[in-house]
Amino acid sequence: MTGFINLYKPIGVTSHDCVAKIRKLLRIKKVGHGGTLDPAATGVLPIGVGKATRLLSYLCHDKAYRATVQFGIATTSDDLEGEIVTQTPVPDVDLATIKAILPKFQGTIQQIPPKYSAIQVGGKRLYELARAGKDVEVPLRTVEVYNIEILNWEPGKYPKLEIAIACGSGTYVRSIARDLGMAANTVATLAGLERTQSSGFHFDSSITLSEMESQIERGVFQLLPPDFPLCHLPLLHLDMEKARRWCNGQRFADTSSQLVAKDVEAITMRTYDEEERFLGISQIIANRDRQQFIIPKVVLG
Repeated sequence: MTGFINLYKPIGVTSHDCVAKIRKLLRIKKVGHGGTLDPAATGVLPIGVGKATRLLSYLCHDKAYRATVQFGIATTSDDLEGEIVTQTPVPDVDLATIKAILPKFQGTIQQIPPKYSAIQVGGKRLYELARAGKDVEVPLRTVEVYNIEILNWEPGKYPKLEIAIACGSGTYVRSIARDLGMAANTVATLAGLERTQSSGFHFDSSITLSEMESQIERGVFQLLPPDFPLCHLPLLHLDMEKARRWCNGQRFADTSSQLVAKDVEAITMRTYDEEERFLGISQIIANRDRQQFIIPKVVLG
């Protein structure tokens, strides 16, 4: 049993809880997830099953979210799961102000992750340090925010902004919410978060745990193919003899025209045989003499 599940994680459970549930449903130990979602968040959680767990690190890093930002409230965790530290009505914050400051949060930006996050400082998770009452300096991170689109604006004492965000790996939407408040000369926190896309998986084709359980009971459940989320990687085709050697873990020189330019030191490629059977992941490297080698990195056969 090898492949992926496009799981829709419900609110109130951890990503690890989802993995544990799927292990029981499929009666298999090798299950892992790509891209942790906070318990308070919902949405797409890629799940690898069997040997596909070895492919999780090769998934693309792009993600997309629907987020609700509430102004006038600040919390310890930068979302409504934390303790409220400031709560002041801000009815004067309007949509025009938000539209003016949103461009500052697009492109290559720097942000300070929430104090309650899994980032390590001095060998300790930030949330562990925060729970212990230790005040540490959280390092800046450089992240990519490709686009932010306003979906809805709800004025009032504590205005709410609903936005769609497309971003790269490591982006904290909670930090964007908090910093939007600061840019509007007030405070803000994340009031809701749904991940709509993650590493090539989309919410419109995702399944819930209950739907998955029902499909298993009816005998119709199927895993997504192991190469399903790897379309961002270039293709490498091997003839039958090379495919045999490759599956045996052998590295070998190759000067095929299908490979990358020789001035590229290393590139990762999804690998197939002549019959279009997915074999796994190769890495192409070049030595000092610009001779190229094919190295098996993940062999699924």
